[in-house]
Amino acid sequence: MARLGHSMKEIGKIWMNGKLVPFKDAKVHVLTHALHYSTAVFEGIRCYNTPKGSAIFRLPEHVDRFFRSAKLYSMKMEYSKDQITDAIIKTVKTSTLKECYIRPLAYYGYGTMGLTPTPNKVDVSVACWEWKMGESKAGKQTGAKCKISSWLRIDSRSQPMQAKAASNYANAALARVEALKNGYDEAIMLNYHGKIAEGSAENIFVVKECQIYTPPLTSGCLAGITRDSVMQIIESNGMDIIEQELERDDLYAADEIFMTGTAAEVKSVAQVDDVTISDGKMGNITKSLQKSFMDVAMGKDERFIHWLHYI
Repeated sequence: MARLGHSMKEIGKIWMNGKLVPFKDAKVHVLTHALHYSTAVFEGIRCYNTPKGSAIFRLPEHVDRFFRSAKLYSMKMEYSKDQITDAIIKTVKTSTLKECYIRPLAYYGYGTMGLTPTPNKVDVSVACWEWKMGESKAGKQTGAKCKISSWLRIDSRSQPMQAKAASNYANAALARVEALKNGYDEAIMLNYHGKIAEGSAENIFVVKECQIYTPPLTSGCLAGITRDSVMQIIESNGMDIIEQELERDDLYAADEIFMTGTAAEVKSVAQVDDVTISDGKMGNITKSLQKSFMDVAMGKDERFIHWLHYI
């Protein structure tokens, strides 16, 4: 079974509303609006320990998406993109971690209670914790076992799907827990039309007869930054990728399936429901992309060196 979470080591400090505070003192009031109504947006960013030093992966793109998410939830940010970028770098440096996961968070804070969030101040924090490359084991050496969830992926008729919002992940958590309870590593979610949307926290790709496919953003999936990275790597390596709606049949009949995400990086899928994908082993295209992505993240591919922000 997949690991249920990531153990937290309290290292360094957490940036909260412009100040670095000790890890254990980074607290909020129990009447914080976001705790009750999921009125929060966040990012997940990786810092890798490369041969040339620690480097944050695609930092500007993550900060841009952070602000885009905040705008979609009418959040008035008191900080500029440059200030948040600086806060992220300071938090990582203060942690002394060479490699970590970074979590910027913006949320409606403590003030007035009731459904309407906008009278409350928007609080912002940046935390990081230890997370080494390849640490999400399921799907790295042997393929992950995935279950088609009975929970449908919410779509843009319900809330903005291109916001990386806490409320989206309540939906995803239901799917993940269902999958784990049934002995699987991960969930795959369908949209309201019965098409493939994404995993609970990853985008999904299908390989059939050496052609790579992935659902379009209109399927209800997040515009994943790792998704975009892998798509650019695929095209730069001379292969085509087709964005099109996918049926669950396409998963069962696939030659390979892999998933991408900030935490997951590139991981293979060996089984969907009770169907083994091909021979159940990681396919050559997935294996090649896994290596290509690691080379990019480690600064070994000059074509994408601009994606790394060395600190």
